[in-house]
Amino acid sequence: MSLYFPLLVIQMKVVTSDEMREIDRVTIEKYGIPGPVLMERSGLAVALRVKELYSSKKVVVLCGSGNNGGDGLVAARNLHNMGFRVNILIFAPKDALSPDCKAQYEIAKKIGVPVEFRKGINRRDIHGSVVIDAVFGTGLSRIVTGEIAKIFTLLNNSDTHVISVDIPSGISSDTGKILGQAIKADFTITFGLPKRGHYLYPGAEYTGKLFVEDIGFPDGLLSSNKIKVDLIEKEFITGLIPQRPKYSHKGDYGHVLVVAGSKGKTGAALMTAKACMRSGAGLVTIGVPESLMNVFQRRVTEEMTLPLPDDGRGMLSANSINTILDFASKKADVVAVGPGIGVSSDTEKIVVELVKKSPLPIVIDADGINCLKGRRSVLKNAKSPVILTPHPGEMARLLSQKSGDRSQKSEVELRKEIEQDRINMAVSFAKGTGTYVVLKGVPTIVSVPEGNAYINTTGNPGMATAGSGDVLTGIIASLMGQGLNPVDASILGVYLHGLAGDIAAKKKGEHSLIASDIINSLPAAFSDI
Repeated sequence: MSLYFPLLVIQMKVVTSDEMREIDRVTIEKYGIPGPVLMERSGLAVALRVKELYSSKKVVVLCGSGNNGGDGLVAARNLHNMGFRVNILIFAPKDALSPDCKAQYEIAKKIGVPVEFRKGINRRDIHGSVVIDAVFGTGLSRIVTGEIAKIFTLLNNSDTHVISVDIPSGISSDTGKILGQAIKADFTITFGLPKRGHYLYPGAEYTGKLFVEDIGFPDGLLSSNKIKVDLIEKEFITGLIPQRPKYSHKGDYGHVLVVAGSKGKTGAALMTAKACMRSGAGLVTIGVPESLMNVFQRRVTEEMTLPLPDDGRGMLSANSINTILDFASKKADVVAVGPGIGVSSDTEKIVVELVKKSPLPIVIDADGINCLKGRRSVLKNAKSPVILTPHPGEMARLLSQKSGDRSQKSEVELRKEIEQDRINMAVSFAKGTGTYVVLKGVPTIVSVPEGNAYINTTGNPGMATAGSGDVLTGIIASLMGQGLNPVDASILGVYLHGLAGDIAAKKKGEHSLIASDIINSLPAAFSDI
């Protein structure tokens, strides 16, 4: 019996530069809000935020030739009127300014704000000042070189505080990639919606603290289903927590079958199971090689065990598949497979058969993913929903061919592509295979067969430790067992996992954080939500 009742959740969309440009266009052309009005509101939002953040009365505004420069000119004019000492430096010829940017230049000049057209700067220009970066906006696609690159380097090597307008200049708003050279901001003030490059690394590191300002875009445009990427924040996931009515019992909260472990890797199975229990599962059974039963029996308390035939080396035998499927069909609600099972011809057969025949949803991690290398066609024909939780290396194996094709990219090349374009790579695989992909990393991306993706906002570097992924597998499987659908289980799972890691890091420090600390912090994570 499912006790999961989905509630209304608040979503924050995350856009590409093209999507933001379309929002601008429709706002102006369909709704009749003039571009100069949006520019006025953007610049005022920047000025008010600078006034809030800094008591310093000396500001240097660096402007480009486009509308981002226009936003900077409006901010400069408003700060001038607020009593700040403002200097504007424009890095473009006067005749190259966009129409709206040129109009703002003329206004600033008439009001008496000092404006210079420059090719470069020196330390004297910015000494003792707060710098507003309005050089490039979200539409930048070319590589930053020459004098502009030198300006960015000088700023990054100084102790000057920088506020970027919309996105730090030199960062790709779609991928977070550094386009030659980029400004590293202390704060970034963006408008309407955040951009992908604010959350994808290295752009996230260059963004600093992000403020998203309302400048009057129609709400229907900002919440449109045409925008396929959402941010996973606390407001988003609060309504996803499974309810626990007073009149209920353990059978109402799901039975998870964890198929995991092998000789030397028993800890992976135990951590997955413990995470299941701590995430609210009513029952957890660990299916393990029968030769290791004594090891598990000594270490389990709340969990149950299911002995499975092994291959004589402490790994699962292919003969175990019938037992697994029988148990799944009669007793369980979800199957988690992969942590610590090792990769052999037998374990490959087990994972493939589970995907083909399991009557229950499956969460596949670690060696379970490695067993599917070159077998995308198997995933396309899965009997039940499949959630894959790869890190970039495992994702590269999923994308690679099993053997033979000389034109096939190496796993090293594929991993590099994944890291450079996390969202699109995860979405493409999910759509192509009909699976749910939780691409672990910084940040973790959840992607679904319909083409939507979700960016997680919790977690820290201390979670880069052995067993952390096994814990995530247990959390997601537990939530599935409690009745959540694959999308909601994955979204809530990655947020809880990262939040528990953040709570643990505050107590233990990032350097000393281990996977069991994440499990032990899950109660506090649930309480925080």
